[in-house]
Amino acid sequence: MKNTSVLAVIWLTLIGGWSSALLAADDSGRRPSSPMAGSTLEDFFSAAINYSPQLKIAEERLNIGSARTSAAKGQLLPQLRANASRSDNRRNALGSLQTFDGERYSITLTQVLFNWQAFSARKEASLIEDQFEAEYYGELGLLLTDVAEKYFDVLLANDALSSIATELDAVSNQLDQIQSMYDRQLAQVTDLYQAQAGLAAVEAQQLQLQTELAVRREALRSASGVESGELYRLSDDANIPPLENSINYWVQQAEDNNHQVRAREYAVEAADKRIDQRRGAYMPQVNFIVQRQDSDVGFDNIPQARTDNTYIGLDITIPLYAGGSNRAGVREATSQLRIAESELRQVQLEASERVRSAYLQVQSAETLIAAAQKLVESTTLSSTAMQRGFELGAVTSVDVLNALRDQFRSERDLQATRYNHVKYLLLLKRETGLLSADDMLEVGSWLESPGL
Repeated sequence: MKNTSVLAVIWLTLIGGWSSALLAADDSGRRPSSPMAGSTLEDFFSAAINYSPQLKIAEERLNIGSARTSAAKGQLLPQLRANASRSDNRRNALGSLQTFDGERYSITLTQVLFNWQAFSARKEASLIEDQFEAEYYGELGLLLTDVAEKYFDVLLANDALSSIATELDAVSNQLDQIQSMYDRQLAQVTDLYQAQAGLAAVEAQQLQLQTELAVRREALRSASGVESGELYRLSDDANIPPLENSINYWVQQAEDNNHQVRAREYAVEAADKRIDQRRGAYMPQVNFIVQRQDSDVGFDNIPQARTDNTYIGLDITIPLYAGGSNRAGVREATSQLRIAESELRQVQLEASERVRSAYLQVQSAETLIAAAQKLVESTTLSSTAMQRGFELGAVTSVDVLNALRDQFRSERDLQATRYNHVKYLLLLKRETGLLSADDMLEVGSWLESPGL
């Protein structure tokens, strides 16, 4: 069983390689705005692993499981006990007072030869440790994807805010143009009011997006413990690989590799071993004993000549009746096994549902991205055409404002779809238990410095 701190270091080393590669490719690299601000995904991953209370709880549970396994194994190892006593004795027998010093020394070696309860307890402890390890990896994957999701949420809010600022400039320019035409009596007052209302709507939306950005930055800080600086952004030409294999393939991967499913499978096996442990109470126990004793006192501390006694033997204990407690223990363990089996089934169903949902979302995003790109091109051409038509008097100002609104909304929808594509892809790999440091390295290759 590997130490969790070493496992986390391996993750950080692999992920850190991506950050180093980016810095080598771009000398201008990231420069955090403050010592406590992060810019790259690696910054937030590193901080979150050290910051997350849930991950630390999972790590300590794994440490507890490892300690219990060692304790269970220790019950089957040789046990060595030493005893030494020295006494000052006064013995009055039939009016005769006798005083003497007594000494007794002994050393005993005990080795378990057969103890079905201890054997089963050792196996159960090992399975529970495996369960805690799977839960740790599941918590680690959940943390990394959660940080990545919040990171992309901040990027999306940033992009939306930049887009709304550009839209605000465009609407303002349109308002100025209408105002100029109105002053020359070339436009109606309703056109002016409509443009003013459109500008107010964009300003209100800008305020809303500013609040949303602040909330998402705070969510990222809460997950990682560091403030967000100038973040790396998703490259426009990011080469995100298409989804391969069928939905049934991904569901099967989840059944085989999902960390929560594996943890529940270990829990079922541990519960089964617990039944064996309870049934072991009906079986005999055999111990091998070697004892050496040196003493000059006998029963009731009666003085006797010094003797050396060496004893080698077998201690066999056969349980006959324990008041029904053993039978009750077996019934309890059986019910615990049934509960564990039901929990496993529940986790399998939930994992399958999440995998199917993530698969369909990724598949949908791949199609929507192409459609959204065409929509952006179409609305951009339409906006340009409407602007030219307004200048020629062929369309109204309302048509121009609507075209501007559609253009910038389609741009924001495209960015949202691109970010959702990445998030659902990471979610799919997490739920199938296939998420690795290489996947995070690949995501890092899709990001570029904000200065580019």
